[in-house]
Amino acid sequence: MTSRLVDTPYGPARAELHCAAEGRAVLLLGHGAGGGIAAPDLVAATRAAVDAGVHVALVEQPYRVAGRRAPAPAKQLDAAWLAVVDELGTRWFDDLPMVFGGRSSGARVACRTASEGQAVAVLCLAFPVHPPGKPEKSRMSELDDVEVPVLVVQGENDPFGRPDPAHHRHHRDVVLLPGDHNLKADVDAVGRTVGEWLARVLRPLEV
Repeated sequence: MTSRLVDTPYGPARAELHCAAEGRAVLLLGHGAGGGIAAPDLVAATRAAVDAGVHVALVEQPYRVAGRRAPAPAKQLDAAWLAVVDELGTRWFDDLPMVFGGRSSGARVACRTASEGQAVAVLCLAFPVHPPGKPEKSRMSELDDVEVPVLVVQGENDPFGRPDPAHHRHHRDVVLLPGDHNLKADVDAVGRTVGEWLARVLRPLEV
């Protein structure tokens, strides 16, 4: 594991790198709004990805590096994320396909930046479809706008809602697991699901 600071327009972000023996791709994972990169589902996804031959970069947003818990505005989160993407793509993982991902707020960032950052796929852990108790304030447009393969891993009892299966969008897989928004109830299932999906979505890139 290697940790390095990355300059962004809103202060330094931190990337914690977990490298596979022979990486065929890179998975960048962002944290939730008030949490960090040690969240159980992020740890499980990291292990599964490395086991699947995928490098992982756990990305701490500048506000967290600076010791603040209140999240920065979406525009700042997206800009900082893309700065990390550019740095890692240029200095560490040149020419490797990149998968964007994260939990909750981090999943939203991954969706919003997937096109500009040229992600080949997006992993969403506990995507917050709407604020608890406010289904009218939907964020589904962020998920619907992603044009590359997407995996959504969601707790069956998540108060932030659950995405529609979206049968008309064949590139989106939605997997419901026991538990709520923290996805702690079955972290082994989180890892299994992520590992199987990565193997499947990356296979066409290796032909």
